[in-house]
Amino acid sequence: MEKNESVQVFWFRRDLRLTDNIGLAKALENGGTVLPIFIFDTHILGKLSDPYDRRVDYIHQAVAALKKQLHTYHSDIKVFVGTALSVFSALHEQYNLRAVYCNTDYEPAAIERDAAVKAYCEANNIRFHSYKDQVIFEKSDIVKSDGSPYTVYTPYSRKWKEKLDLNANGEPSLYWEGFYKTTTSELPTLAEIGFQKTDLVYKEPQLQEALIASYDQYRDFPALGHTSRLGIALRFGTISIRRCVAFAIKHNATWLNELIWREFFMQVLYHFPQVQQQCFKPAYERISWRNKEEEFKRWCAGETGYPLVDAGMRELNTTGFMHNRVRMVVASFLTKHLLIDWRWGEAYFAEKLLDYDLAANNGNWQWAAGCGCDAAPYFRVFNPSEQQRKFDKELRYVKQWNPDFETTALTPIVEHSFARERALRTYKQALK
Repeated sequence: MEKNESVQVFWFRRDLRLTDNIGLAKALENGGTVLPIFIFDTHILGKLSDPYDRRVDYIHQAVAALKKQLHTYHSDIKVFVGTALSVFSALHEQYNLRAVYCNTDYEPAAIERDAAVKAYCEANNIRFHSYKDQVIFEKSDIVKSDGSPYTVYTPYSRKWKEKLDLNANGEPSLYWEGFYKTTTSELPTLAEIGFQKTDLVYKEPQLQEALIASYDQYRDFPALGHTSRLGIALRFGTISIRRCVAFAIKHNATWLNELIWREFFMQVLYHFPQVQQQCFKPAYERISWRNKEEEFKRWCAGETGYPLVDAGMRELNTTGFMHNRVRMVVASFLTKHLLIDWRWGEAYFAEKLLDYDLAANNGNWQWAAGCGCDAAPYFRVFNPSEQQRKFDKELRYVKQWNPDFETTALTPIVEHSFARERALRTYKQALK
C-alpha cells in the first residue's frame, strides 16, 4: 500500500477474537479499509522477570490463531514489538493513517497509554475511537442515585442486574470484506520477543453447559476442578463477556454473580485508582505488618506446614492456576496468620497467575486483608485446617499438589489460635 492510500487501524489488545468484538465491528462498518494490528508492548513485557511466562505464550498463540482466521479473508494481523507511540509513529510514516479503533481498557497504566496515543492521533489529524467491549457496564454506567460509585458489591450487583438488557448487548455483525487485503506475514517468535516456549497449548475457549449448570454446587471443592477456567480467556478477550453473561443467565445465577464481581472490581479500580498501591480503607495503612521475609518465602514455596495452604501455593507455582476457594485461604493466611502486607501477596500472584487481572487481583487481596471495599471487617480469619476439613475432606486436592505432606510433616509455621488472636489484636490497635 502506498503512503497516499488510506487505511484505518484496528488495535487488538484485551480482545483477541474476531467475533463479538465491538471496536472491530465499528471499524469495519465505517467503510474504510481496516488493517488489524497487535503490539507486544515492551513497556509491559519489560516488567516480566521470567522469560518462561505462559501468559505471553498464550497471547502469542492467540494472535497466531487470529492470523490464521484473517488469512481466510485474504488479510492479516500486523504484529509489532515496541511501545505504542513508536508503533503508531511508524504506521503514520508508512500509511495514510486516517483512524485508530480499539476497545477501552480501564487500568491506570492503560488509560495513560491510550491518552498519549489519542493525543498523538489528534496532533496528526488521525481520528481515535475507543469502545466499551470487555465489560457490560463501564465507568459510571452503574452508580448510586447521587451519581457516586458503588463501593459495596451487593447493591452494585442488584443495580447491575436491573440495568442489564441483553438485547442491547447483542453480538455485532462484521463486514468481512472491509479487511485490508494482503498476504500473511511472519509472526515474531517468542525468542525474538525475549521469551521462551512453554507447556501451554492454546485452545479456543468453550462454555460447558454441564459444568456451568452445576457450578454453584461444586465450585468450592478444589479436588473436583469444577470451575470454568475462563479467567485467562476473559483477561485477554479470547471470549466475550456478552457471550458469558448470556450463558450464565441461562444456566447459573452463581456464575453470573462471579462475572459481576469482575466488573465491580473494574469500576472500583477506575474510580479509585489509588487502590493499586493503597488500602481502599485508608485507616488500614496503619497496620503494623510483621513482613518476615523468611516466612514469606515459606508461604511462596508452599512450606507453611498447613497442607491446604501448601497445596494451593504448589499448584500455583507449577501451573499458574489456583482454585478460587484455595486462593481465599492462602491470602487470608498470609495477611492474617503471618501479618504480611497484602501487597506482597498481590505482587506474587501477579507474577504467577495465568488469569492475572489487576482489578480482580487487587480487589480480592484487599478483601482477604479486610482493607478493601467490603462490608465484612477485619475479624474474618479463615482457619486453614477447618477449610480443609470442609472442602477437601478426603485430601484429594492436598495429595495431588502436596503429596509428601504426611512424610515430611512440616511443623506449622504458626499455631492458628495464636495467629488469629495476634491478627485481631494488631488490627484493632491500628484502627483505634
